[in-house]
Amino acid sequence: MDTIIGKERKQAILTVVERVSKFTALKKVEIKTAEQVSNAVISGLGSISDSILTITRNNGSKFVYHEIISNKLNTEFYFAHPYSSCERGLNENTNGLIRQYLKKGSDFSIVNDEYLIELIDKLNNRSRKILGYLTPKKYLKEIELT
Repeated sequence: MDTIIGKERKQAILTVVERVSKFTALKKVEIKTAEQVSNAVISGLGSISDSILTITRNNGSKFVYHEIISNKLNTEFYFAHPYSSCERGLNENTNGLIRQYLKKGSDFSIVNDEYLIELIDKLNNRSRKILGYLTPKKYLKEIELT
């Protein structure tokens, strides 16, 4: 889990990537505060909380309410070491893919839910070498069938 910051550091996009299938979820945060981010996590993941075992994130102040998130979603939180983005490589790589569509310095005030749905669809229907050139969406369905 991470955030991508918009123009003038005002708004953010919360990024959540499932480790095995590389399935990505995004949620816009109007004001990048710890409270807004925790509310976005809970509302965005609440419907699938029974499938979430752990969440790994950085030590940024935006995740200060991790205990509330952990209790609401009934999951464990893990923290990457400071300045060790390599411990969250999948999420950093996914953020790079997202930046192909939302360039650094972009104004996120014009990003709406429809655009995020399109972006999520593009990311989850993009074939990945590590998945045997399956898309995250197809890979997730194959896992569910077994």
